[in-house]
Amino acid sequence: MCRVRTLSLLGQQSAGAMGHLSSHMLTHLLVMNALVPIAVYALARRGLVPRIWRIWPWATTAQLVLLWGWHSPAALTAAMHDAPLMLLMQLSLAAAAALFWMSIASMPERESWRAPLALLITGKLFCLLGALLVFAPNLLFSGAHRFASHATGSLADQHMAGMIMLVACPLSYVTAGIVLASRWFFSLEDRGRTGV
Repeated sequence: MCRVRTLSLLGQQSAGAMGHLSSHMLTHLLVMNALVPIAVYALARRGLVPRIWRIWPWATTAQLVLLWGWHSPAALTAAMHDAPLMLLMQLSLAAAAALFWMSIASMPERESWRAPLALLITGKLFCLLGALLVFAPNLLFSGAHRFASHATGSLADQHMAGMIMLVACPLSYVTAGIVLASRWFFSLEDRGRTGV
């Protein structure tokens, strides 16, 4: 039943343009899940990422608290009506993402089992927020109808925002988790051969 509803939503959304909420979601997912990790990876390749791997639990928690806090109905509705508040949201989410990805990128090889764990936790809770947006039968954000021509369009925009999150999760956190987990397993195998 859920699968049929999801496919139906995808069909409806592909026919319409993205609204304000889904455009907002796409923007901050591009920043948090693409631009920031790519920048951190580029810096890590040059040895320019500080060794802050020990803060990974706090960086993970900070990113999730900010994501869910900013996307609470009251906070997001306020941000959609106030450009400086929206800028503050985007900057704080980008800063939290930078701390998170730097803590992941700076983990030493012997501790690298922690990285997939952090990515799994983060990815699950990102996807949960996306699922709530997709399957909510009503608008969650009281100001969202301002940005669409009618209430149905606003609900469709909310569903599209959720679908964007559900697509972004596997493409970023799950993929990074798989890559890091496989790297960790290969390092264990190499250590087993050398007896280190």
